[in-house]
Amino acid sequence: MNYDSNNIFAKILRGEIPCHKVYEDDHSLAFMDVMPQADGHTLVIPKRGSRNLLDAEPVELGPLLASVQKVSRAVRKAFNAEGVLIQQFNEPAAGQTVFHLHFHVLPRTAGTALRPHTGQMADPALLADHAGRIRGALTD
Repeated sequence: MNYDSNNIFAKILRGEIPCHKVYEDDHSLAFMDVMPQADGHTLVIPKRGSRNLLDAEPVELGPLLASVQKVSRAVRKAFNAEGVLIQQFNEPAAGQTVFHLHFHVLPRTAGTALRPHTGQMADPALLADHAGRIRGALTD
């Protein structure tokens, strides 16, 4: 299957759809998931379009994973989490619903269940607050 340059994440990259930005560099963009399964649920995407991990250019993955690591550390710190869950899905059978490579970064605390992915969007003010907390926890 081919990459669709009109997917929602491509539109976010082009500035056609707003997002609550957490981090950006030459290779990646991180922003709040609008339907978070946990407070602090962040998405990290490459700026270069690829459908998923299976068709991504290997040279793009190193910088992307460095961003995932940087954002994961900030998410953990910002939410005083015991750990971080990183999820990445490839194709519909594996649960992928947006066909632009992306990593989910979710802060985790033992005994706290993830919220279901119901399609209900979170309060934008809450997402803005969470994005600010994560930006404040970013370190070089």
